[in-house]
Amino acid sequence: MPVMLTLGGHDKDLGGGFKVRRLLPAAQRQSVGPFLFFDHFGPVTISPGGSHDVRPHPHIGLATVTYLFDGAIMHRDSLGCVQRIAPGAINWTTAARGIVHSERGPQDLKASSYINHGIQLWAALPREHEETAPDFEHTPAEAIPSLALGETQVRLLIGEAFGQKSPVRTFAPTLYLDVQLAADAAFELPPLTHELAVYAVDGDITIDGEMLPAHRLAVLAPGATVTLLAGQATRLMVIGGDALDGHRFMWWNFVSSRKERIVQASRDWEAQTMGQVPGDAELIPLPERRFTAE
Repeated sequence: MPVMLTLGGHDKDLGGGFKVRRLLPAAQRQSVGPFLFFDHFGPVTISPGGSHDVRPHPHIGLATVTYLFDGAIMHRDSLGCVQRIAPGAINWTTAARGIVHSERGPQDLKASSYINHGIQLWAALPREHEETAPDFEHTPAEAIPSLALGETQVRLLIGEAFGQKSPVRTFAPTLYLDVQLAADAAFELPPLTHELAVYAVDGDITIDGEMLPAHRLAVLAPGATVTLLAGQATRLMVIGGDALDGHRFMWWNFVSSRKERIVQASRDWEAQTMGQVPGDAELIPLPERRFTAE
């Protein structure tokens, strides 16, 4: 069978009524390629005076990958980077040995009503890069390769596929596609990477005739070429890459191949030695229930 596993995910409230649909990690599967965290947020309407701001918080051992379909988010971090995240752009934040960042509504939209809708992923860094220097890279929408394959539109967000290469730099072979299926037009997806999964964003699709409902993630069998088909115009995301080089421990906002590193990061955040976002004195405290290396 071309589909090894289908993940339904679960809703998680991030506070203030802002809910996300979390597909990874799952009990049945920790990761697909380097991606071990997959959140689909929205579409949610932000009313005038309202916000779903995410206060400054830390990360280690991973890269956050933010992609918007609609809306806007202001990224600020402890490196001093300030970037407005707009639809179609890729924003890659390498946490590595430690970074602090916030994600807030842009000031110029505070009096407006707008919709936020997008995907946030975490990519685990290879073991040899877990303690590298933190970094932030913004790739604007116009720099992302876009191609037409028959009636299917594909944006190559990260990686190499169909003779094109994304400018986004990664630490290991990684693939991330935004695919727009036309109604009743079949699209053949080859095995572009060792591990591959398909997420139906806004409509049901079939994979070699097998139904994948909207908001489900289908993990494909290695080496499988599959035919994707939708009865109406539908958006889907494709994620994948080389398998992780071993298990990762995950707790709160921290990822590491070593339990003791997560314990140390917790102590550093509590002691406020991981850095600060300039001009933003707020922070998200550690959860009351702490991680232990036992």
